[in-house]
Amino acid sequence: MDRFSWISSNTPLNTGEELVIQQRGLRIYDGENKTNFDNGNLILTSFSLIWEDEEQQDRRIQLYLELIIRIEEQAAGFMKSAKLLLHLNSPPATKDPGPFNSSSFTYIKLSFRSGGHIEFHKLLKQQLQKKAWIQRKPKENAPSKVHRRGPGIVGIERNLEEKSRATDKTISQAFKDLDGLMEKAKEMVALADKFASKIEEKKGSITEDETILFKSYLLSVGISNPVTRETHGTGTTYHNELAKQLEIFLREQLKEAGGMMTLTDVYCRFNRARGMELVSPEDLVNASRQFESLKLPLRLRSFDSGVLVIQSSNHSDEEVIRDTRDKLFSNKCLTADELSKILGLSVMLAKERLLVTEKVGKACRDDSVEGLKFYPNFFLETPVE
Repeated sequence: MDRFSWISSNTPLNTGEELVIQQRGLRIYDGENKTNFDNGNLILTSFSLIWEDEEQQDRRIQLYLELIIRIEEQAAGFMKSAKLLLHLNSPPATKDPGPFNSSSFTYIKLSFRSGGHIEFHKLLKQQLQKKAWIQRKPKENAPSKVHRRGPGIVGIERNLEEKSRATDKTISQAFKDLDGLMEKAKEMVALADKFASKIEEKKGSITEDETILFKSYLLSVGISNPVTRETHGTGTTYHNELAKQLEIFLREQLKEAGGMMTLTDVYCRFNRARGMELVSPEDLVNASRQFESLKLPLRLRSFDSGVLVIQSSNHSDEEVIRDTRDKLFSNKCLTADELSKILGLSVMLAKERLLVTEKVGKACRDDSVEGLKFYPNFFLETPVE
């Protein structure tokens, strides 16, 4: 953060400097440490990065692009926003005063709390390759005070307004296409209701082809009547109803996944099926905690590593351990990645299987430069012939 300089809100752009993009909801980290530059607009020009506080627009800092050595992208995780990690050169001796006099880090992180990091990353890389600031630097011994100024803040606002109009036009066209899609969706919902009635009333038989067709429509349509705060209120009532709908949604999916799914996988699949009525991570966790009190056949479980999963109540650790042990004996040794391919599970769940098996003494680990591998525990047992 000691590479940033304070900049006035009425400071105009330099001659030849162009506005590239502006992104809202940016937090800046000094290395791994949070700063009080927490919620602002990040403006990218062809010369610099400008962070502006959303509430105090006279609180602005600037980082020249020529100080950036390279960029790393950090993908978003569970309840973590995507980030760009910028490795920086040492600050020049002639740098203007900034918010930090010194820093123990040689990099900063830009946290994109409102999304948009992919497009911003792409445009930032383009500007670093162009190096427009080199072409516009004044020659030595040339007059240094005769500079025409660019459009300044007014120009930035005008450019942003033009981009906003273009975006509105694109969105309007997208909604026209969406209207056509909704008409088709009505037909699919009607067909789904027909199949659901047949199942509930147990009238007639459903062929295998009809079942496949039904599943494909369900994946396309998703959950037709998602539980929302508007329809079921807030607090415990909402979470109870959400838990019931979640249990229905996961019945078949848990069977196909071997009786257990990570909470992150459930979050993605459940929200995809709900369409526009998205559920927050917090509400999903609170709903999952209601399974036991509602006597639903699901449980929220936390492994020693901190990984949260949803599993069927009839899921047996003993059976999992026995199956994992047999796979180890069959394959001599396994990594989490190899076991995940054999069982068709995520690498995270495969690793948890191996760790649980190790915990009860049915497996041994070999942690080397080649990675973490697990072997059968020949100290306690021998393979069954």
